[in-house]
Amino acid sequence: MLQSSFTEELVEAGVDEAGRGCLAGPVFAAAVILPKGFKDAELNDSKQLTARKREILRKRIEEQAIAWAVSSASEKVIDEINILNASIMAMHESIRNLDPRPELLLIDGNRFKPMNGFRYCCIIKGDAKFMSIAAASILAKTYRDEFMIELGKEFPCYEWARNKGYPCRKHREAIYRYGISPYHRKSFHVSEQMKLVL
Repeated sequence: MLQSSFTEELVEAGVDEAGRGCLAGPVFAAAVILPKGFKDAELNDSKQLTARKREILRKRIEEQAIAWAVSSASEKVIDEINILNASIMAMHESIRNLDPRPELLLIDGNRFKPMNGFRYCCIIKGDAKFMSIAAASILAKTYRDEFMIELGKEFPCYEWARNKGYPCRKHREAIYRYGISPYHRKSFHVSEQMKLVL
């Protein structure tokens, strides 16, 4: 069972992103404030759950969270400021959209840029340790997957409905065959991925 909170007294927000390792599409980030003592035996790191389970938990999180927000940074922004900065930018936007304002941020991973007036703690593999981070990982993942499925209707050759923009073999082969789309991250390994197909 994941821990329900890091502290007893502070209003905490779990924060996570989805899509950092993709070749196409935006990166999404979510921030979630859960009630103190929140428990859900099924809640876990989004990568450990089936798509159907993630959708069930997404509805549960949205209904039971004190506050939640999801934001994104486009592939153009990723190309301009790099994937790490774009991920943190999306995290910041989600945090700013929370009401009430959190007193402590639990950030998944080991990289973050301070926000004025916010205390934060970076937690490696935090989505497998704390409920609020796991909840944020599920929201970021499900909203991004939904976005990529819709985007894939415009460019079916890349099979984004299946791979969500990640660099699987069929995605790399499609890039080699058809070139890149307007939604590919031009600065983000695309040329290297094309070489891998050869």
